[in-house]
Amino acid sequence: MKGLSKQQGHGPRGKKAVLLLNLGTPDAPTPKAVRRYLAEFLSDPRVVEIPKLLWQLILHGIVLRVRPAKSAALYQQIWTEQGSPLMDISLRQRDALRALLAEQGSEVRVELAMRYGQPSVSSVLQQLHSDGVDAITVLPLYPQYSAPTTGSAFDAVAKELMGWRYLPSLNFINSYHDRPEFISALAASIRRDFEANGKPQKLVLSYHGMPERNLHLGDPYYCLCLKTSRLVAEELGLQEGEYMNTFQSRFGKAKWLGPYTDATMAQLPTEGVKDVAVVCPAFSADCLETLEEIAGQNREIFEHAGGERFRYIPALNDDPAHIDMMAKLVAPYL
Repeated sequence: MKGLSKQQGHGPRGKKAVLLLNLGTPDAPTPKAVRRYLAEFLSDPRVVEIPKLLWQLILHGIVLRVRPAKSAALYQQIWTEQGSPLMDISLRQRDALRALLAEQGSEVRVELAMRYGQPSVSSVLQQLHSDGVDAITVLPLYPQYSAPTTGSAFDAVAKELMGWRYLPSLNFINSYHDRPEFISALAASIRRDFEANGKPQKLVLSYHGMPERNLHLGDPYYCLCLKTSRLVAEELGLQEGEYMNTFQSRFGKAKWLGPYTDATMAQLPTEGVKDVAVVCPAFSADCLETLEEIAGQNREIFEHAGGERFRYIPALNDDPAHIDMMAKLVAPYL
């Protein structure tokens, strides 16, 4: 149109994209980088539901003065040549899903964003917009919905889109805790471990914890976790006494969902359970909470209490069955 600049014109659009979204990670295992990451993470009102003014005083007056150095030391234990395990695995997931969808004939972009840290949700969405994408399917990589994770992911997407004049078509997948493809992939990974190492006395399914208050306020996370475990146990043919659910990663003094994983690891050997396998079905990629907290700290707790055999079964990561599941989740929208 005469008189319009290239930027003012409306070029061809119609492109589709899948946006994988995970929690995030510090840029480096240093106190400075961890402080920057924690400041963003712990300032999210979905994560910490304390009156803002009071919490900001606690956060900046206490938490961010003490926790970054401690957390950085833990990150240093799991950091690799490729950097953060969560970032490395997430990028491999993105690349594998790209390849699979292309192989299946889908002309779709696949990108990765992190709720906290980089690449940020806003920067990735802005890039998709500038590239002519106007149909986006968001897949938060949290199998079981919870407000502090999946809900916060939606908040980040909505916050960016609020400033756009032209909005894309948007599909948001809020949970896949009971999808047959997810249960099958998870059960297969556990079965492979059993075949290689023998069946343990107890399979412990350790989920990320959250304040018990959230459950009473209507968050379905606890119930979705129990359903995932029940379906996995059925797939594996496990009886009720052969597996159990626990919750890890407590923070603060409030009562959290239980039983707690660390307390369970200290208790099981006293009950004669000396051989356990632990899997973390709420984590789509291995990270600090699985590699250091479970495979490290909780192993030590179990062995110190008299346990003899502890093994951590890795997250699904970029397992082909996991990538195939992602493809099936987004397929109806492509």
